[in-house]
Amino acid sequence: MTSGTTVLFLAHTGQVSGAEKVLLDLIDEADRRGHRTVIACPAGPLADRVPSTTRHIPIGELGLGGERGAARGVAALRMFARWFAASRAVRTVARRPDTATVVNSLFALPVAALCRPPRGASWLVHDTMTSLKQRLVVRFARSAIRVAVSVSDATAVPLRAAGLPVVVSHNGVQWPVPRLGGELHSPPVVGILALLTPWKGHRVLLDAVANLPDIRVELAGGSFPGDREYVEELRERASRPDLAGRVEFLGHTDALSALRRWDVVVSASTSPEAGPLSVLEAMSYGLPVIGTDHGGTHEFLDGGAGILVEPGDAAALTGAISKVIDDADGRRALGSAARYRVASHHDINETLPELMARLIS
Repeated sequence: MTSGTTVLFLAHTGQVSGAEKVLLDLIDEADRRGHRTVIACPAGPLADRVPSTTRHIPIGELGLGGERGAARGVAALRMFARWFAASRAVRTVARRPDTATVVNSLFALPVAALCRPPRGASWLVHDTMTSLKQRLVVRFARSAIRVAVSVSDATAVPLRAAGLPVVVSHNGVQWPVPRLGGELHSPPVVGILALLTPWKGHRVLLDAVANLPDIRVELAGGSFPGDREYVEELRERASRPDLAGRVEFLGHTDALSALRRWDVVVSASTSPEAGPLSVLEAMSYGLPVIGTDHGGTHEFLDGGAGILVEPGDAAALTGAISKVIDDADGRRALGSAARYRVASHHDINETLPELMARLIS
């Protein structure tokens, strides 16, 4: 694709988590290449962070938002209506022959399908396809997908099984960066950087730390309005005697500010992550990472770059945290191996141009 053409990015949310951080990096890369950039996303932190040179097309939230029970059916109807409204908002740009359409999330795929961009759309896959809901969305949008760009080999497997054209292009983070860690905080602090939504496994982490009375835990991340009940459950669990006074909810915070506060980083997701940016960021700074043994997390931490535990196993997570906290030499070895993995395979100066080329070539 030549410079001076347009790249249209479609995102389902206005919040900023790992997937949206990648999108912001891609916008910067497209700008550097001389492309015009347009982003269609809801109003919010994401739109506030795009460059002034990027045109913003405001649309509604395109996902279900975490609602449960009867409210989920109502949310689904609203979601369908927003797909159609968003497709009308971006159709003119998407149908230009010089526009490359990049879909940054599963729930934005139907918008591309309804727009019918002449060159098709590239789907940057940040979620491992494991549920019927995900498969139905992909089936609906299948005709519009020119290529699915997976951020891990594990995430590529179900995409190929669904008959999609797939290439793998791994996520990257800033490198080089200074090393963090060393002497433990007093008391030691375990942290998790993830949206407060059930599949991220915060409850498993709290149950694990409940068995470690000399450990504090911090939860960094915001939440969807539909997950309000889940957040209240977490706060109630944190208030019980076995955790009282040892859990802090940090809310939205940047990764580096959070990582400076922590001795061990946990990724406790109960469903497979595609390529969790928070894990790579912690690895780059040399902090020991404990993650669940599936998806992209397995690929990042396998071979000594971290510790892997079974998903949903609070007892195994307790043991892993205790082992890391009690072994200073082991923590340093894990951090060194993690930094080497990032330098070798996840330097954003190398991964980002490759990812951009995969998406718009």
